[in-house]
Amino acid sequence: MNRKNLNKILTFLLFGFLFFQKYQAQIRTKINFGKDWFFTRDKSLDTGWERVQLPHSILLEDKVIAKQYVGKSYYKKEFSLDLKADEKAFLYFEGVMQMATVFLNGEKIETHEGGYLPFTVELNEKLLLPNKNVLSIEVSNEYNPQIPPGKPIETLDFNYFNGIYRNVYLLKTKRVYITDAVEANVLSGGGINFQIANISKEKAVGTVKVHLKNEFQTAKNVVAKIEFSNDSKEKFVFTSKDFVLQNNLTTEISIPYQIQNPQLWNINDPKLYTLKVSVIDGDQILDEETIKVGFKKSELKADGFYLNDEKIYISGTNRHQEYPYVGNTISDEANYRDAYKIKEAGFNFVRLSHYPQAESFLNACDELGILVMNSIPGWQFFGDSVFQENSYQNLRDLLHRDRNHPSIIFWENSLNESEMSSDYMQKMNAILDEELPNSISTGWMDDTSYDLYIPARQHGKAPDYWTKYEKGNRKIFIAEYGDWEYYAQNAGFNQKEFSNLKEEERTSRQLRAFGEKRLLQQATNFQEASNSNRKGKNTIGEANWLQFDYTRGYSPDIESSGISDIFRIPKFAFYFYQSQRSPERKKGNLFQGPMIKIASYWNEFSPLNLTVYSNCDEIALYLNDSLIAKQKPLVNENSDQLSHPPFVFQLSKFEAGELKAIGYINNEKVASDIVRTAGKATNYILHYDVSGKEINPEQTDIVFLYATIIDKNGTTVTESSDKFTFTISKGNAGIIGKNPMKSEAGIATVLLKTNSLKKRIVVECVSPILGKKKLVIKKK
Repeated sequence: MNRKNLNKILTFLLFGFLFFQKYQAQIRTKINFGKDWFFTRDKSLDTGWERVQLPHSILLEDKVIAKQYVGKSYYKKEFSLDLKADEKAFLYFEGVMQMATVFLNGEKIETHEGGYLPFTVELNEKLLLPNKNVLSIEVSNEYNPQIPPGKPIETLDFNYFNGIYRNVYLLKTKRVYITDAVEANVLSGGGINFQIANISKEKAVGTVKVHLKNEFQTAKNVVAKIEFSNDSKEKFVFTSKDFVLQNNLTTEISIPYQIQNPQLWNINDPKLYTLKVSVIDGDQILDEETIKVGFKKSELKADGFYLNDEKIYISGTNRHQEYPYVGNTISDEANYRDAYKIKEAGFNFVRLSHYPQAESFLNACDELGILVMNSIPGWQFFGDSVFQENSYQNLRDLLHRDRNHPSIIFWENSLNESEMSSDYMQKMNAILDEELPNSISTGWMDDTSYDLYIPARQHGKAPDYWTKYEKGNRKIFIAEYGDWEYYAQNAGFNQKEFSNLKEEERTSRQLRAFGEKRLLQQATNFQEASNSNRKGKNTIGEANWLQFDYTRGYSPDIESSGISDIFRIPKFAFYFYQSQRSPERKKGNLFQGPMIKIASYWNEFSPLNLTVYSNCDEIALYLNDSLIAKQKPLVNENSDQLSHPPFVFQLSKFEAGELKAIGYINNEKVASDIVRTAGKATNYILHYDVSGKEINPEQTDIVFLYATIIDKNGTTVTESSDKFTFTISKGNAGIIGKNPMKSEAGIATVLLKTNSLKKRIVVECVSPILGKKKLVIKKK
């Protein structure tokens, strides 16, 4: 290549780079604003300020909370901001519990009430440029009956917790910008509103509404462009006509789209599209924002619930956004891991009980294919007129924040287990209809204002509960089951088996430490309740109570009806639900395929009627390599509606050693499981859980760190209760939890909080009996 041609190419590349830089320079920035804050609970003490990162919990609680901290706290941060005359700056708070007063350079600029929904603060007017600015925030989680949920913590079935417990972002835009939907608070508008008018496998037709604000002193002549793209490298671009943005006013633009053969979002293959919205003036992009969307159709019909014209039975769970010690202050990655575990358990649905949860959790549900019932804040409390007005606004904010998520199929615009007035229910449904037409509303009261009735199982009467509910074609969804009816009524169907159980053994509230017999009974409770639910001809689905154990405001114990404990360790009931998944193998789908789990520790106290959970056709069980039996699942009145009833083998006696179960489908071996009688504890495994999402290398993250006690064969020694001391010898991390930590059913758990993985983290663990180990964590 000669020098002349080379110079032409270099000039062309340089021009392209400069043009790209010019084009890119106009686009908004969104920066995590969580680093380098200072915090105190007593601002009168100048020396009492602690350097922290957000999200942040103002006080680490005990694992079992006797009395949760309630009070005020204070945050401050110094920052400089290079802001040009044609730019805007905002702070976006995802969630502060539950009242926040924001000051910038000593002047109050915002007060926000409500702990579960976001708010935006404009910075421009009070900024000291280019000097250092001081942002300070007063936070209070003190009782306020006018802020939903409104109930005192002493009588609430969950905890409010505290602090700036979700992310904070610094946004910079030009003075023409796409608004934030919650902040704009425009009826059926604000921000980006992705709407589907008609959808099928052949075609998707709809509109993207874009809400813009022009804060320049002159009008702007612009066009808006929307671009859909997917993993298959397909792109679909649609552009508006030229339009004028008048200065100091807002304008809404509607851009129609039509896409042939769209990839549909569903629970087994959740196809997502990237939707990029650009606002362009000549050759300049004034603003650009990107969101994830999905094409789907969800409908209630006379014979059930349909997703993309396919009838499905919804099988799900409930979830509180809570970790031990740190409460609801968990990372985006931690929220993803919870969603992953819900999908891993075999569920296709989650109800967000009883408040809006983090945006990152909804993003995970979109990505993993989990259907969602999104909920306003509320539980057993109906307040005054101010409370009700705040609740109406909560619903609008929730809809504006979450309407673009394909995972959401139901909106719980009802105050859970609260005696709402008719006027309130009618107003809430009117709001939903005007904000989001053709959406499905749900209410715990059987009021025709709601599209779907969502009672808890215990709201009905034994033994039928809701199986005989019939009001024409009105559908119901069992929003909670498996806990209270067994706790309060001990209303099991299998009364013969129950007759020999103590009251505490009958309940579904079972800690892992309570042992094999009681964990098996919990699993049996969930099984028979789920089987019963499915006999109701108007029942379209169910959500058990619940996925993870949690703490409560009104009771100094752990609510232990989770199918996993508070540390996310599965109980036997987890595997019952997992066995209901499809045995079909699909490439790339980690949540389907054959599974098998022997529900036993196989020791001298284990029941001889052995339960095995599996989605196989047939199972062969061996004891020390001798065939006990090869049989099909047990179908009776407590399993006849299940996709995959459990297998029950009758053994004649206990014999220490190895139980092996081999699963068959169409006479082909497809799965196996082995359980061995635990011997003496000789070692332990130090490990941490990431469940589909590696530790964030840059931001604060939090993972469960386990020391699992094993014998010489690698079997967990569930009877062991050794203590372990965890320390960080290298790296930017910390241990949260009681330390030393005593093991529970053979596993000791603490939280590992990481602030950065720029350098490796070395965790050291010491047991007085089993010795010392190291765990090295590096950036992936």
